[in-house]
Amino acid sequence: MSRISRIVRNTTETQIDLEINLDGAGKFDLSLPTGAGLPFLAHMLEQFAKHGGFDLKIAASGDVQIDGHHLVEDLGIALGLALHEAGGDKRGLARYGFFVLPMDEVLMLAAVDFCGRAYLQLDWELNQEKLGDFDVFLVREFLVGLSNNARINLHLKQLSGGNAHHVIEASFKALARAMKMALKVEGDELPTTKGLLGESQ
Repeated sequence: MSRISRIVRNTTETQIDLEINLDGAGKFDLSLPTGAGLPFLAHMLEQFAKHGGFDLKIAASGDVQIDGHHLVEDLGIALGLALHEAGGDKRGLARYGFFVLPMDEVLMLAAVDFCGRAYLQLDWELNQEKLGDFDVFLVREFLVGLSNNARINLHLKQLSGGNAHHVIEASFKALARAMKMALKVEGDELPTTKGLLGESQ
């Protein structure tokens, strides 16, 4: 069964064409604007694809002459929608995944539940406002969009360290590994005793 999703999302602010293959080989083909520090986000998405074993294609543009907010947020939304769609009805999924990832002085914990209910908990410290031209606070907006639209329970907890670049990169890598675990197909049953997975369950 193919677990591939393509999301085309066009608004007056952003234009996004995103495709993900959950059973890929970690390949990525990303075309994002160079303004507003977007190459930094592209690098994080490359880490996500590589360490999750997901094939990821993105062609995106937007009003980065204003700032990066709209495009970063909408990329999180599109990726979340794609993850939700590619995961199908979740029958057979492991559902839960976690990973503790070291990156120099940073130790990052990521835990995820593909439960159909959106929740985001971030316990980290970002000690810089900008990395190059990229507004660091936009990482949170990206993760809000992702967790809400993938309908997942997502926790990221910084266990040690401080460098903002390392904190963010460790977050994307740990998240990828946690999702790889959660999205593993283990059988054909729905991974719950309730018989349903969803917002009200």
